[in-house]
Amino acid sequence: MDNEDIIIGRNAVIEALRTGVNIDKVFIAKGDTDSTLRHIASTARDAGIVVSDADKRKLDSLCSGSDGRTHQGVVAVASYANYVETADILDIAKQRNEEPLIVICDEISDPHNLGAIIRTCEAAGAHGVIIPKRRSAGLTATVAKASSGAVFNMAVARVANITAAIKELKKAGVWIYGAQPDGQAGLWETDLTGAVAYVVGSEGSGISRLVAENCDFMVQIPMKGKLSSLNASVCASILLYEAVRQRK
Repeated sequence: MDNEDIIIGRNAVIEALRTGVNIDKVFIAKGDTDSTLRHIASTARDAGIVVSDADKRKLDSLCSGSDGRTHQGVVAVASYANYVETADILDIAKQRNEEPLIVICDEISDPHNLGAIIRTCEAAGAHGVIIPKRRSAGLTATVAKASSGAVFNMAVARVANITAAIKELKKAGVWIYGAQPDGQAGLWETDLTGAVAYVVGSEGSGISRLVAENCDFMVQIPMKGKLSSLNASVCASILLYEAVRQRK
């Protein structure tokens, strides 16, 4: 994580919260916490910021390269762009008079992968990206750099529950396509000209069971080599540009 991502120490984090600095996540020391740390956690949650417990090793790692500043049990990670709501993404498609084209990232934890996905979404003319609050990279400086600045031009919604977001999209008439090696339909044979949201799974375990159960279809990208899967950002790129090709 880049040093410019982090805000270190109690006073610095309290001031950042007070002045409305965009914060992606706050890490609080595990175990017994005093009143100051509890106040920081409460204030962050009230502002809709993700608060995570972290052990000393994690906090020390976040502070590496910080010129000796001590974390005092708390480190915040800055956000480099504002998040939107799922409804805002649908509104963007409506304003463009286009069928929605959305990517849902199911626990993409690698910031470089998330940044690359956002960059491709912006290039392909997608209307937005949806990520979960937990177990996912956020819009940090690393993601901003990996996206080549596309985070500032792409709507990213951060939701508490991916399954709930999928249900919201379905109510709006969006079809949900999960990408898996054993998908029932080949990507090239799938009609993607309507309202579409793709689900791209995590780097390690793919799409989670509950999310997969809420997809309308599972599609597969043809694989002729010995490997059974693709990098998450590469997968997203292929899916997006097949939709772009069909829509032309």
